[in-house]
Amino acid sequence: RIDNLFFVDNEKIKKIISSNALIEKYSVFKKYPSTLNIEINKTEFLAQLEKDGNIFFLGSNGKFIKASNIKKDIPFIFGSFKRKNFFELRKAIDETNFDYKEIENLFFFKSGRWDIQTYSGILIKLPKKNLKDSLDLSFSILNDNRFEKIKILDIRQSNQVIINGWN
Repeated sequence: RIDNLFFVDNEKIKKIISSNALIEKYSVFKKYPSTLNIEINKTEFLAQLEKDGNIFFLGSNGKFIKASNIKKDIPFIFGSFKRKNFFELRKAIDETNFDYKEIENLFFFKSGRWDIQTYSGILIKLPKKNLKDSLDLSFSILNDNRFEKIKILDIRQSNQVIINGWN
């Protein structure tokens, strides 16, 4: 028990709060003489994955949070990726009209590129570079009524689009 805020160790408080993987950001305010206000924002779960036989959520804070169950409303990631890879993809998606909530699965390949599988069953094969432009192109094609039967949209090669399942 501490009776005086002058003796509260700010670094100790920060260390305790930062150790919780569910916390996105926080602020600590000392209101003298006797009040300590802590404001905490919870991290958003962006994806889920299996690692060493356990399910983890990837939070918007970049931390892995062990989970007891699978969530159906966030994508499942397959493949061995670095957090940086995921956040680059997420940023590119956010900068387009592509709806992240439509993504059921994400597949990461050792080459450094991603595939996206939507809830409607469409597989989009993305290139390693120019993700934003590729996602914009994908969005345009997928929203064109002439291409409503697409199963696979392959845009890995520059200046080339391969469409499978189109009538």
